Amino acid sequence: MATIGFIGLGIMGKPMAGHLIKGEHALFLHSRSGVPADLLALGGVVCDSPKAVAQQADVIITMLPDTPDVEKVLFGQQGVAEALADHHSSVKVVVDMSSISPLRTQEFAARIREMGHEYADAPVSGGDVGAQNAALTIMVGASTPVFQQLLPIFGLMGTQITHIGEAGTGQICKVANQIVVSSAIEAVGEALLFASRAGADPGKVRQALMGGFAASRVLEVHGERMIARRFEPGFRIELHRKDLDIALSSASALGVSLPNTATVRELFSACMAHGGAKWDNSAIVKMLEILANHEIHTHPE
Repeated sequence: MATIGFIGLGIMGKPMAGHLIKGEHALFLHSRSGVPADLLALGGVVCDSPKAVAQQADVIITMLPDTPDVEKVLFGQQGVAEALADHHSSVKVVVDMSSISPLRTQEFAARIREMGHEYADAPVSGGDVGAQNAALTIMVGASTPVFQQLLPIFGLMGTQITHIGEAGTGQICKVANQIVVSSAIEAVGEALLFASRAGADPGKVRQALMGGFAASRVLEVHGERMIARRFEPGFRIELHRKDLDIALSSASALGVSLPNTATVRELFSACMAHGGAKWDNSAIVKMLEILANHEIHTHPE
């Protein structure tokens, strides 16, 4: 069993780390918000810095909000790289499971490899529900030998694990995922709002749509949240907006236009301007409701 370090124990990282401990791996843990007591009860070990995690672990996993957070944990003071620079007797593997810039990921991978260690980017999809149920989709950028080494570890956290290519390609795949998911959430909001405003019960409309070509996990999960008015995280709007910032800046560098993505990003920005940075991303429907001057509601029997 691998000795694993896990840095970042938020709404996604905490259950992911728990699955690894239950899989009988030794886990060394660090989080700026503190290590949850239930992970300690399972046998996790607290470390006071990312450097301390990397000193103890053979595989170091990061699950952090944004690109600067990953850079700080890896290369800042008391960061992972300080431990790697002092360790040459065996090769360690850094695995970033955050959703960050593909271009910066390639830079981080090159720096880690220059130190004689390995790097993989393995962002995930499936949200908090997928993390809790060990049912995440994991998109991996790594060399083939590193992917094979990590596959049993990924298997404890996810059910759909795909080797996309070399380092950075996992993040490219995640950007594509966020483009699709964000547009789907916005489209579900439009559909349910239209149904409600036109006089149909949106709950029954959703039920009917789940039997046809419109069926999707977004309609199933986020559609239910919109109807139930349940907008607690979930995947926070501020993080999804961050992902779309990455998508649009990367697309601009490539000379690609993403008009629908730009529109959804602005709706997320409007949510944040209305105090919704911490809302679940399904709350994008609130901005559509403001524009329509109508709130989705179910019809009494």
